[in-house]
Amino acid sequence: MKYLQSIGEYFLMLKGIFGRMTKRSVLSNLIFKEIDELIIGSLGIVAFLSFFIGAVVALQTALNLNNPLIPKSLIAFAARQSIILEFSPTFISIIMAGKVGSFITSSIGSMRVTEQIDALEVMGINSLNYLVFPKIIAMLTYPFVIAISMFLGILGAYTAAVMGGFVAPDIFVQGLQEDFDAYHLFYAFFKTFLFAMILATIPSYHGYYMKGGSLEVGKASTTSFVWTSVVIIITNYIVTQLLLS
Repeated sequence: MKYLQSIGEYFLMLKGIFGRMTKRSVLSNLIFKEIDELIIGSLGIVAFLSFFIGAVVALQTALNLNNPLIPKSLIAFAARQSIILEFSPTFISIIMAGKVGSFITSSIGSMRVTEQIDALEVMGINSLNYLVFPKIIAMLTYPFVIAISMFLGILGAYTAAVMGGFVAPDIFVQGLQEDFDAYHLFYAFFKTFLFAMILATIPSYHGYYMKGGSLEVGKASTTSFVWTSVVIIITNYIVTQLLLS
């Protein structure tokens, strides 16, 4: 019953976000602020993880490729498929659930604890639109982050495979181009868009509707991370079943 109530509150929150819009000039400033905090502020950790996980994928493939009948181009092919289809869209989104999601929950939760949200309502401002709408718009640029992740992941795979002496540069490039299907990019960016909406709204829900004091802000951030990750994984399964099966 508690979960059904939470789901109902979540969808009512989504409806409330678009109820009474804040002034455009105010929203534009908030949107740029959110892009800086949520997107630009995450590029460093995304770049670091993408490069080295791409390198690890290439190394693992190369070290387990013992059969001389299997072409070395498979190292690049496996790295490309792993990074584009799952690592960049899904794994990075779960990392972002910890970084961005916890930040959103704690920032909105702190405003709830200090009664700043109540003050916004008293002033006649739609607090949901003021707080959550800019985050949703900012997260529309999230596919840009995933595109960078894909590029750096493949660059990391190239660096590890070529510099490690496992494959020649031209063979690696050949493997990258082998059986490339542009539909896989559509699939990856489509689910990235869904993950962006999840990353913006579920943490906002947990922050907006939290009750208690500062201790509960930390608990809400943890709960937010868990549920955001769960919904991302379930969504990933459903989208994969629908678009790739």
